[in-house]
Amino acid sequence: VQLVESGGGLVQPGGSLTLSCEFSGSIFGNFDMGWYRRRPGKERDLVAQISHNGNAHYADFVKGRFTISRDDAKNTVTLEMSNLKAEDTAIYYCNADNAYVVRQFWGQGTQVTVSS
Repeated sequence: VQLVESGGGLVQPGGSLTLSCEFSGSIFGNFDMGWYRRRPGKERDLVAQISHNGNAHYADFVKGRFTISRDDAKNTVTLEMSNLKAEDTAIYYCNADNAYVVRQFWGQGTQVTVSS
């Protein structure tokens, strides 16, 4: 499985950004997809996850601001981020977790910087 993230960058506080992750190498519909982030000096945290059957859940710190979605026809998962805060600055990683066997995969990560 290969995961390729895109869409990171620099944005001002209060702004919006959309991250995309392109999946290849297996059957996308068999995987729960997620976005994690690692802030400077912190552990990697789950941001949002969407199951193989479309159920989404979010970390408390992004509820109401971020939206995760998947397009099974295009093998992509998207994270729409709005009302960004400085504390959202992190490397964001795409994750694919097989829903049927214990196996997961990670993307290389994309940097999101929220700063004025």
